[in-house]
Amino acid sequence: MSLEAQALVERYYQAFNAGDREGMLALLTDDVAHDLNQGAREIGREAFRTFLQRMDRNYAEQLKDIVLMSNADGVHVAASYVVHGQYQATDDGLPEATGQRYVLPGGAFFEVRNGRIARVTNYYNLADWIAQIAPDA
Repeated sequence: MSLEAQALVERYYQAFNAGDREGMLALLTDDVAHDLNQGAREIGREAFRTFLQRMDRNYAEQLKDIVLMSNADGVHVAASYVVHGQYQATDDGLPEATGQRYVLPGGAFFEVRNGRIARVTNYYNLADWIAQIAPDA
């Protein structure tokens, strides 16, 4: 089952890199828990859709060097990756966007339930990102 869980998360990242947001959403449970980096937990596929819309408005990103690991029963999957992005529109509470490019290591943790992703928890170093896009901040 762990390989099935890893394949599910691999499809999630393939959809992300392809810009296929509906494909990503189809892999989630209706009550998916989404833990934002250094932020609150949001619940539900529609909340995740709203998050993706904000991300697409403000950022253009591709994930590279993705490495997936899972536990034996396939309930938990972890990912390590490198974000290659461009900050294209100013996001609330963050420095002004002027098209800055960034490369940022990150990670995520997933829980899988009944063949779908039930939790996504993302981590990256916000201070590193700000230093790359606003070096004088």
